Amino acid sequence: MNLKTEKVLVVAPRIWKSDKNYNYSIEEISLLINTLGLKVCGVIEQKLNSINPAYFVGSGKAKQIVEQAKLLKANYIVFDEDLSPAQTKNFQKLEEKMKFMDRSGVILEIFFKNAKSKESKTQVELARLQYQLPRLTRMWTHLERQMGGFGTRAGAGETQIEVDRRMLRKRISNLQKKLKSIDSERRVQSKRRQSFFRTSFVGYTNVGKSSLMKAITKSDVLIKNQLFATLDTTVRRLFIGNSNYVLMSDTVGFIRNLPNNLIASFKSTLQEVVDSNLLLIVLDANSKDLHNEIATIESVLKEIGANEIDCQYIFNKIDIVNQDRITYLKKSFPEAIMVSATRALQLSNIKDIIIDKHKEWSNSLENPLHTQ
Repeated sequence: MNLKTEKVLVVAPRIWKSDKNYNYSIEEISLLINTLGLKVCGVIEQKLNSINPAYFVGSGKAKQIVEQAKLLKANYIVFDEDLSPAQTKNFQKLEEKMKFMDRSGVILEIFFKNAKSKESKTQVELARLQYQLPRLTRMWTHLERQMGGFGTRAGAGETQIEVDRRMLRKRISNLQKKLKSIDSERRVQSKRRQSFFRTSFVGYTNVGKSSLMKAITKSDVLIKNQLFATLDTTVRRLFIGNSNYVLMSDTVGFIRNLPNNLIASFKSTLQEVVDSNLLLIVLDANSKDLHNEIATIESVLKEIGANEIDCQYIFNKIDIVNQDRITYLKKSFPEAIMVSATRALQLSNIKDIIIDKHKEWSNSLENPLHTQ
């Protein structure tokens, strides 16, 4: 199967009474879909007064969506919202040959595609199976043949469904035990680092955190221009003179409405952020949806218990914006640092902030400054 030839019809429900900002949401879900190697062939926007418990949209609209997908010869229907297991199953009953996904499902599949290390693979698989378990009805003919696939497809009989459920529950239990062991190992590593000043790059996915990490620490770090390229925490030393150094971390990027199972599974990875003395919040100077992205970052930091940590805003990619934009950012965020990782512009300002914060931290300790 060549995923690049498969087409997706995007359904973008818009709740009138919701406080959500839907600006650029279609652009973002389209980017997520493209990251999976699929092609968006059409978009249906639908304004709703309330959510229909059966289909999210009305039953008549649900049938229209399926018919439109058939006309476009789409392989997938993707909702830019999260569907309940019941809603997914009801859509599946309308067209057994169509595959249905929601926003969380798409994000989980991107994580599944990008997971490389033993730890990230374990974390993603756990989150993915927890997401799939309540959606199992009519999903697979034989689960063991489909563990690497994505999207929901009809075909299983009730007896096989129960077998599949038992398999998933057993696998979930084993993965949970595995993650507890990984978490214990991380705690040991974290304790070893407690005597060092620690700072972490955090921010929206694909804003250039890894590029900044590489440029500042002069170390080898994976850099890819794609969403969620970094799933594993990378820790590097940043020398700040006289053989002293701080520890810098780069971890998974955020995005609005990250699946709860994913945040829970990545708790041990995100612990590196929680244990930091300083958070460097990296933002895209060219972002069209900046304030919503900041709200998302703050929401995730609060959820993992890192919202009280000292932080510094850094606007990356200033080399691709005009002077008016830079003036606006400086006026709106007077304490922020403006940099470009790709052109190495004003990176010394980040190091200066780290040095200042390190001095404050070391002066607050009873022990002398730690050296290499």
